[in-house]
Amino acid sequence: MWACLSLLLTLCLLHRGEAESDGGGPRCQLPPAWSIGEEEPMKGAMGRVTVVALFQASNFDCSSLSRLDSLRQKLEGQGLKDVVYIVVNHQGEEAQRLHTVLAQRMTENITLYKQDPQQPDVWQTLSGEKDDFLIYDRCGRLTHHISLPYSIIGQGHVEGAIRDTYCKRICGDCTHEDESSCKLALISASY
Repeated sequence: MWACLSLLLTLCLLHRGEAESDGGGPRCQLPPAWSIGEEEPMKGAMGRVTVVALFQASNFDCSSLSRLDSLRQKLEGQGLKDVVYIVVNHQGEEAQRLHTVLAQRMTENITLYKQDPQQPDVWQTLSGEKDDFLIYDRCGRLTHHISLPYSIIGQGHVEGAIRDTYCKRICGDCTHEDESSCKLALISASY
């Protein structure tokens, strides 16, 4: 009986994991329009795989930034180059007040955006929550929306989603895709 219950629980958790890791928006759709000030980051990222992280500056934890940069360095070292990394800070008062703390911990390879409280909330526009990752293919189509607990960097879900988006045609053909870049990345990763 316990074996059956364990199996049933495992199957339920696996199903929930799939739903959570790709929830929050229709897969292979273009993102809703969003901007920070006058800038539209998704338009500037067209032609490259784009990783959008929804982080919240707080007194408690900015370690997600260092893990994201470590992951970026690892993937670039393995040949997954020309990936855009974007962090959008929360629109709340504390996050806005601590935005400079977050900015000080950023590298120049990850773009940090501070939301204007007078503009629509980007997180809400993207149907996102704290620590979500949204991965877009080179044509700007959503391939993965990863939420907690699957969005914790180091568990492999975010890294796998970036690799899959970089190397596979999840949403079909894209005029911006280049198969040779993925082959080079896979070759360098095997060394």
